[in-house]
This record gives sequence, C-alpha cells and structure tokens, in this order.
Amino acid sequence: MSDETRQDETGLDETGQLETGQTESSSVPTPPRASAMSRFLGAGILPRLAVTLLGVPCLYLITLRGGFFFLILTDLIIILGLREFYALMNAKGYRPFEALGYFCSLALSWYAWKQGVVIPLVLTGSLLLIMIREVFRRDMSQSLAHIAVTVFGIMYIGWLGSHLVMLRELPASLGMDPMMGARLIFFAALVTWATDTGAYLFGVAFGRHKLIPRISPKKTIEGAVGGLIAAGFVAWLCTKGITPFLTPFAAVSTGIFVGLMAQLGDLVESMIKRDVGIKDSAELIPGHGGILDRFDSLLFTVPVLYYYFRFFIV
Repeated sequence: MSDETRQDETGLDETGQLETGQTESSSVPTPPRASAMSRFLGAGILPRLAVTLLGVPCLYLITLRGGFFFLILTDLIIILGLREFYALMNAKGYRPFEALGYFCSLALSWYAWKQGVVIPLVLTGSLLLIMIREVFRRDMSQSLAHIAVTVFGIMYIGWLGSHLVMLRELPASLGMDPMMGARLIFFAALVTWATDTGAYLFGVAFGRHKLIPRISPKKTIEGAVGGLIAAGFVAWLCTKGITPFLTPFAAVSTGIFVGLMAQLGDLVESMIKRDVGIKDSAELIPGHGGILDRFDSLLFTVPVLYYYFRFFIV
C-alpha cells in the first residue's frame, strides 16, 4: 500500500502526527466487513441460482439427445455470442462484416457436426470473402481493423464454439457408443461451471488480494484458487459415474487444468469488455449477463478437452 493510501486511511502525515486542523475525534472508523451471507445476497446469488435451476435441466436433455438438436443449441450459442461480440466491436468503433461472420461460423459448426474435411475450405473461403468484401467499402481508414475483428469473431466464437459439437460427436465418429459424447460434454460443463462457481463463492467469502485488477478488478487470487479446488473436486466426483474411464489422478489433474483454462477464458472476455468499456456483453441471462459472460469459459475448456480426449483418452 502506498504512503498516500496510508495517509488517506489514517489521517496521519509522514511523522505519524495528525494533519493540521484534524483531531482524533474527527477520524471515521472503518465500517465492519459485511457477513458472508450478506455478500452472497448482495452479489446476486439468487438470480444465478434461479437461472441454473431452470437452464441446466434443459441443457441436460438436449445434450443427452445429441445429434441435430445439440447442433441447433450450439448454433444458438454461436449466433447470440457473435451478436454480443460484434456489438462490442461496434461500440469500439469497428465495423465488422456481421453477415459473413454469422455465415462462416455456422458453416464451421455444421461441418464439425458432419466431421468432414472441408473445415480448411470454410476457413480459407471465409478469409478470402472478408478481405474481398473490404475492398468495396468506401471508408478505408480502418480496413485492417474491420477485417481483423470479423475474423477474430469467427475464430473466437465460431471455431472454438464448434468444438462443442466436435466433442459431442467424437465417440460416434470413432465407432464408439454415441452416449459417451454426452458424458464428455457433461464433464466439460460440470468442471467448467464448478470453476466459475467455486471462484465466485471463494472470492465473495475470502477474497482479499486482487488477481489482475487492470482487467477484472473484482477477481481475487483466493477466488482463483477456490475455482481450481472446485474443478479438481468435481472432476474427481465425475469418475464415480460420468467418466469412469478416467482414473482419479487423471480426473483431478485434468480438472485443475480445465479450471485454469476456464479462468483464462473468463479473463480474455473481461479484457475485451475492459477495452471496449462495457461491464457485461449483454443482459440476456439474469444474474449472469450475456451468452459470452456465461459461455466464455467453455470456449476455452471444450477445445482443450476435445484434443485431450481425442489424442490421449478415446
């Protein structure tokens, strides 16, 4: 803490004396820290709980059904996420090609569903179309920025989000039980959201030391550690039913790594919002913000789990 901060809080100068014109009786005591329950209620835990109780069963049923229904769910997440992302970019003064962004992102998810080999074609075609489209824009002052944010939106939300479908269809594509894909999605979602919940609860209850205040002033080191603990614990619990093919050690180590990636994904979205100067990407989900605020971590954890399961487990 700096000398200026100490002087502000105590009213003492560098010699330890009261500042001129100030008396001991005029000092204002520091208000007591609110109870943990008060901080939980004040932090919006009830709206979060309500959304969880309503939303999780729906997501569970759709994931269990899989196939076309899960593809539509993924596309809905991609569309709403891109909508929020491009709104952030417009607020920043950029003008991405939104129609091309939606089309290319949805094409990625559909080809991921089919497990085809044309994804490189989609990515190549997307890049060429976006650059060609920029040629015909009259205002060329930010041509590079317009191209960059359009492509970034496709890769960040469209490509990473398509891994939801790829992970769900992974066992079926290898000739295994298709229901195992649902187990992989459940594992990814439970560990990711356990990280988010653990970090939130630990941060509210015990948070004292800021994690990266320039990006997210409310996130704390204690919250980050709590998120990793929750991720490892829930991953271990998953070995009892959802992922019995994982050893306890593999599950816990994977869970902790997934918890780390989940928090990095959250920080990346916070960095984008901080750069734009907006707190939440939207107000679509009560207590959570927008789709990006709720699924930003999954955009990091699902691709990591897909390649982990693809090359080392399945």
